Amino acid sequence: MLSVVVFLPSAAAAVLLALPRLPDRAVIGAWVAAAAVDLALVIALWVAYPGGSGVTGDIAYEADLRWIPTVGSGYHIGVDGLSLPLVAMTALLFFACAVYSLREQRRVRAYAVLFLFLQTVSLGLFVSLDLILFFVFFDLSIVGMYFVIAGWGHGTPIRSALQFFLYTFVGSLALLLGFIGLYLAADPHTFDMVELARSTPLEGDALAGGLVLAAIAVGLAVKTPTVPFHTWLPPAHTDAPAPGSAILAGVLLKMGAYGFVRIAMPILPGVWRDYAAVFVVVGVVSVLYGALVALAQTDFKRMVAYTSVNHMGYIVLGLGAAGMAAGADLQASTLAVTGAVTQMVAHGLLTGSLFLLAGVLYTRGGTYDMAAYGGLAKAAPRFALVTAVAAFGSLGLPGLAGFIAEFQIFTGSLSSAPVPTALAFFGILLTAALLLRALQRIFLGQRGRAVRGEPADLSAAEALSTAPPVLLAIVIGIAPRFLLDVIEPAARTVAALVAQ
Repeated sequence: MLSVVVFLPSAAAAVLLALPRLPDRAVIGAWVAAAAVDLALVIALWVAYPGGSGVTGDIAYEADLRWIPTVGSGYHIGVDGLSLPLVAMTALLFFACAVYSLREQRRVRAYAVLFLFLQTVSLGLFVSLDLILFFVFFDLSIVGMYFVIAGWGHGTPIRSALQFFLYTFVGSLALLLGFIGLYLAADPHTFDMVELARSTPLEGDALAGGLVLAAIAVGLAVKTPTVPFHTWLPPAHTDAPAPGSAILAGVLLKMGAYGFVRIAMPILPGVWRDYAAVFVVVGVVSVLYGALVALAQTDFKRMVAYTSVNHMGYIVLGLGAAGMAAGADLQASTLAVTGAVTQMVAHGLLTGSLFLLAGVLYTRGGTYDMAAYGGLAKAAPRFALVTAVAAFGSLGLPGLAGFIAEFQIFTGSLSSAPVPTALAFFGILLTAALLLRALQRIFLGQRGRAVRGEPADLSAAEALSTAPPVLLAIVIGIAPRFLLDVIEPAARTVAALVAQ
């Protein structure tokens, strides 16, 4: 069943490639249908999910087949409380992007095939329980997004796509070095994540463990991205098409953050504890730097891109603080890990929506310059409402998913890292200021030069693509239990492993 969820989008892409005379509208319709069926299957998986502690046991929908037995690598997939929420968020965002793209007219078949390919790659990464399988999906995501930016972007798309590819590809090479280090240290040699988390092969070897963690951390930090590995992010987001930016921010950035909690913490628990303070510092610097640079932006899309650096910093802060609290306060450590995973979901939903809404803005005025707009709320109230809710959720307003995530991160981090956590609070203030200023510039006041005539409100496709992720963020903000009940057992297991 899980394999069907992963490979259904690629199967749909293969059918589209095999039918070259299919009209563009039919191609888009098939894309939307495939994404909708995949989302329905993921919902069915969630409803039937048996729960459990996850990480090293209680893996649901597991498949473990021989793949490259000579190096101890297999097609090992499954989900637990860390991965199932990200699988669901991924399926929803790809469905939203398919609906948003109903108006796409440029090389529609290749566009749909690329996104369906990216959906399989993204789902495959989040369900991987083998390091080589994880690495293959990790690298394929770079290839897919490179062609999306280069082929359908604007501005200087080739340059931005190349920068994105080179940065993240170099990061993936560092990641591969770390994986090989784990393989060589394991006895017997294996790339199986579950076996590696059980045996923790580098425990007690400070030098080798530190080097392997450094390689894995650099590879994941580039993809997350954290300061100073974030420089590829703003141009990639600015020049990518709106659905590309939504997938890049909502899904691909989570691959790095997910790698920390899925691979680095359970397999290198002692080393993670030793270097947890480094991750706390990196997290706080990313929070403050991302917010300050976002505050200085006049380009709406670029501003949202920098807020991603800020929000991903909260995740790194929470995971680092969980390592510092391990052994002393298991409850605080569990809370910080739970908050970090919840933040991955909340950021994916809210920032994914904001990038799609940035695309709506661009279609109305042909620019992302916020000073060129103004007064859109009166003419486009639905557009203003959805953008405002997404922005309020992004700044962590109570009643929305961002608040649930950040509250848990700060509460879980405060006891073990009080000063860095207190500094990170300023990130919330800065984010609130910059998002409120953006809303004021675009939707209130006098009409700007980019607003000619009576600007149209959200179309049906735009509303159906941007509203569902925002509505889900509201549901999580008001009744988060259905999500936290899935995440908490796995987060508790990760915290306990790091504490050993």
